Amino acid sequence: MLHKFIQGARASFIAASAMAFFQAAHAGDFPKDVPGSTDPALIKRFAGSTLIGYKAEPWEAARLPTSAVINKDIQGKPFRDVVTVEGKRTRAVYLSPAGKSPLEVYRNHEQALSAAGFKKKFSCEVACSDQYFALTPLEFDKGLLWSRGSVPAVGSSATYNPDAAITFEDGRMWVGSLTQGGVEKWVLLYVSKAVNSNTNYSAAFIEVVEPKAMQTGQVTVLKASDIQSGLQKEGKVAFYGLYFDTGKAEIKPNSKQQLEEMGKLLKSQPSLQVYVVGHTDGQGQLDANLQLSQQRAQAVVDALVKDQRIEARRLMAKGVANLAPLDTNATEDGRARNRRVELVVR
Repeated sequence: MLHKFIQGARASFIAASAMAFFQAAHAGDFPKDVPGSTDPALIKRFAGSTLIGYKAEPWEAARLPTSAVINKDIQGKPFRDVVTVEGKRTRAVYLSPAGKSPLEVYRNHEQALSAAGFKKKFSCEVACSDQYFALTPLEFDKGLLWSRGSVPAVGSSATYNPDAAITFEDGRMWVGSLTQGGVEKWVLLYVSKAVNSNTNYSAAFIEVVEPKAMQTGQVTVLKASDIQSGLQKEGKVAFYGLYFDTGKAEIKPNSKQQLEEMGKLLKSQPSLQVYVVGHTDGQGQLDANLQLSQQRAQAVVDALVKDQRIEARRLMAKGVANLAPLDTNATEDGRARNRRVELVVR
């Protein structure tokens, strides 16, 4: 999508992006539905549309805007008001039938959402380019699987990649939620011209997040003996039994057992000094992840000092964000493995 390119002056940004995605005289087949894709559970596609971009995640964190207000004083001009929702996350990009305008596609989705009981948080229908570009820090299209084929231009042999479909041109945004069974489910809708004015298509991005409890009991607490063995063999040990809410640095109560085992090991080796290193996954901005990982590492240090009575001089907190991944950040499992706290021998 256009926002993947470095934002400089708006005019040069748009021109460079259009050139990058333009493919003259290389027409391919018209895109088909992404293999294995299905419409999100809470909203169906505009009639006759093709599902050209897709990703469904059983349990993931999503950041959604709750107002159209843009914070223009911050680099990247992100949304001012954002909520983080965890649960089943489904994202879909659709290409409408030829001749259907963005307004027609948008109004049909708007009516369908209202009929389903969704309550609007906010919408933008005029001059929404700032809201389009503010989706970039939310990484709304990260990791999507795209259809093969090409989007044709009108009156020429030019074609465009499906992943260029969502644009700022004639864009409209709608965000709302639906409460079912005490759970607030969220939808973000963005509709625009597909690629640019040279096509006769519209494109729609839909994100649905259905909060649910995460499956627990999947992480075994490392015993003091396991920690000692890891430090002796590799000089470091990774912990996945220390829990934090998304984007937060406060240790959750269910981390107590792991902290106690860490305390046992440190008490059994009074001369041992360690770094407590915080790691995040690759989502979000680097500066924010550096700050968060440092805060989480410090929170572990503070807990070991206060609750386990470990001398503060033996512990040093360091946050390295997503600079030392153990796995890919392109999958949910990989990101889960990368989110960790480590003890490293000093």
